[in-house]
Amino acid sequence: MTSLANKQILLGVTGGIAAYKSADLVRRLQDAGASVQVVMTPAAQEFITPLTMQALSGNPVHTQLLDPEAEAGMGHIQLARWADLVLIAPATADFMARLTQGVGNDLLTSICLATAAPIAIAPAMNQGMWHNPATQTNLDTLIKRKIHIFGPAEGGQACGDVGPGRMLEPLQLVDAAARLFTSGSLAGKKVVITAGPTREALDPVRYLSNYSSGKMGYALAQAAAEAGAKTILISGPTQLATPARVTRIDVISAEDMHSASLAAAQDCHLFIAAAAVADYRPAQMSAQKMKKGESDTLTLSLVKNPDIVASIAALEPKPFTIGFAAESENLLEYARSKLQHKNLDLVVANNISDSSIGFNSDDNAVTLVEKNTATEISQRSKQQLARELIALFAQKITAQ
Repeated sequence: MTSLANKQILLGVTGGIAAYKSADLVRRLQDAGASVQVVMTPAAQEFITPLTMQALSGNPVHTQLLDPEAEAGMGHIQLARWADLVLIAPATADFMARLTQGVGNDLLTSICLATAAPIAIAPAMNQGMWHNPATQTNLDTLIKRKIHIFGPAEGGQACGDVGPGRMLEPLQLVDAAARLFTSGSLAGKKVVITAGPTREALDPVRYLSNYSSGKMGYALAQAAAEAGAKTILISGPTQLATPARVTRIDVISAEDMHSASLAAAQDCHLFIAAAAVADYRPAQMSAQKMKKGESDTLTLSLVKNPDIVASIAALEPKPFTIGFAAESENLLEYARSKLQHKNLDLVVANNISDSSIGFNSDDNAVTLVEKNTATEISQRSKQQLARELIALFAQKITAQ
């Protein structure tokens, strides 16, 4: 079975007879590892009920543009950010026309306008409607806008006609969706990524650490593997599962991560330092659990940890080296300083003072800082952001 592991698929269902296949498609997407949420147009509900799709997907079905149960009534924005892929199956001639025109008069078209995720449609209509010049003009426009077109197939139709216009079968759509996440842009490349926090031991039971969940680094590792790279993930302590086709090296302390990174970075093409590494560690670790004394204060002596990303950037030959800057103030100033002083090729800067994109969040918004430019990428899921970043990094190392 084609893998869509950990992908978040928003399935849009429009008003065609092929909507009955969408019920099977939900299950097939889930069997391939995807999480599925369903959006139905009013016409779609004439062919299949929201209750059926809710029972199959395990999630509430979304039908209203202005949802009073959604935060601030902006359900379309939440769903647009949630999706790794927006798949409309079936996509009627009417929906294709509205998508071409940029109409946002219902929930599904509004999501398509708001999302940064790829959009794919599976056309389903009478062969005469498919051949109509207006539909073909709309098709050309959607292709130019990089909308992915899955199908249609040819064969007998519900009206008795024979010809193109049948929606692809569910398993064919699953395969087509999965191929969108396997670009091959890093085929033959070795990528090393650090992720998560480090722990600096005070005694056998206590340590200094931070709030990093590792989600961004793990998403980058998954995206790199999907792009065809030999991917090594050096991870501090997290609760996350290892992405498919990724070699994971578990470490605890900053010194552990430093040693593992230097070893793994030999002959690598791309090094991404996404981990939240402790800057300092206790000068001495107590061999026994420290006891609470009579004093109301405790003084710790700390020493600086090795700078992992700077060490990698000093290697010869040097891999394309990317650092992360998680800052609560002066974001661009600190990111540019890190870029210069650590000899990095690029810094991904994010503002951790925003709780919606900070540590442990499922979303992120970043600024890509290079020598002469700063490019903002707006808030979206970390999985989606990771795929965009990996595609960008692949272009940069290819251009070297």
